[in-house]
Amino acid sequence: MARNFRRHRTAHPIAEVNVTNLIDLGFILLVIFMVATPLMQKEETIPVQLPSLTQSPQTKADPDDRFVAIGVDAKGQFYVENSRETVTLDALRSRLRAYAAERKPPVIRVRGDAKVFWEKMAELLNEMQKAGLVRFTIDYQTEN
Repeated sequence: MARNFRRHRTAHPIAEVNVTNLIDLGFILLVIFMVATPLMQKEETIPVQLPSLTQSPQTKADPDDRFVAIGVDAKGQFYVENSRETVTLDALRSRLRAYAAERKPPVIRVRGDAKVFWEKMAELLNEMQKAGLVRFTIDYQTEN
């Protein structure tokens, strides 16, 4: 059937708008956002196997606190702020001093692999103490 775009009355407007394409576009955008949102919320972390401890009650964190993650993998290599690049002990010392020099030092999240030698963890905690960073948490898995 052929469409006739001639109006019988010239003062009468054409009130037919095809919105099917707009609805399709809306559904496509909805699907894209539904798929992309969970992927954006994933935390990029260094893959370490955390040690297991029994669950204990935790105190509430101050919402104004800033957290900085420092990880030690199974080989004893240090990582700062979830970057994939290893950091030498000297570079770690300078970063810890920079964090301690801030007006409000961050809370350090210590993430050590369960198979890491205790010597490396003690070394990290010693450097944090030398820099004056006394607020820290140690990440671990809980046993249910």
